[in-house]
Amino acid sequence: MIKILSSLSKTIHFSFALTILLFLVLFFFNGGFVFDTLFWSSICRFLHVSVAIMWIGLLWYFNFIQIPNMSQIPDEQKPAISKVIAPAALFYFRWAALLTILSGSILALLNGYLYDAMTLSISSGIPKHTVIGIGMWLGVIMAFNVWFIIWPNQKRALGIVECEQEIKTKSARIAMLTSRTNTLLSIPMLFTMVIAQNLY
Repeated sequence: MIKILSSLSKTIHFSFALTILLFLVLFFFNGGFVFDTLFWSSICRFLHVSVAIMWIGLLWYFNFIQIPNMSQIPDEQKPAISKVIAPAALFYFRWAALLTILSGSILALLNGYLYDAMTLSISSGIPKHTVIGIGMWLGVIMAFNVWFIIWPNQKRALGIVECEQEIKTKSARIAMLTSRTNTLLSIPMLFTMVIAQNLY
């Protein structure tokens, strides 16, 4: 077991194997599953929640841990963050954001409320679709911020793209403020997603 846990890739592979085993056990004791829309919706919801945890978890890591503590790190140690940790975290951060929106849209499509939620249920007046639609739009805005504001500015701030120091400093500020905006939006976004599933 130590050999598995010493390697991240082996840990993740083992986790997936355990998940598949659990699925097969549940399949057996349930007398099988009907591979219908409800089944695929459940699989999609699992994927949606998984990548959303990765996305929001990293967003909160940046805002609750990395950014507030950067000033306490000695200058000679800062490259460990800016050259190694931050680029790796941003890779998972931006792709988790995209996959969250994609899986959430597929989930809404499978459940038949994608259009109604994205129009905030103005025509049909279904409260659940209005609430989840608000959450979806907040998620779309946040994902847009990740890909079109945070990531381009972080590339300059971290030196992935060469630029003058003045532009680098300005880009770091823009990326931080946009990330902070996403943090502001993340709590109401999560609130609407949860409340739509539990109060309606």
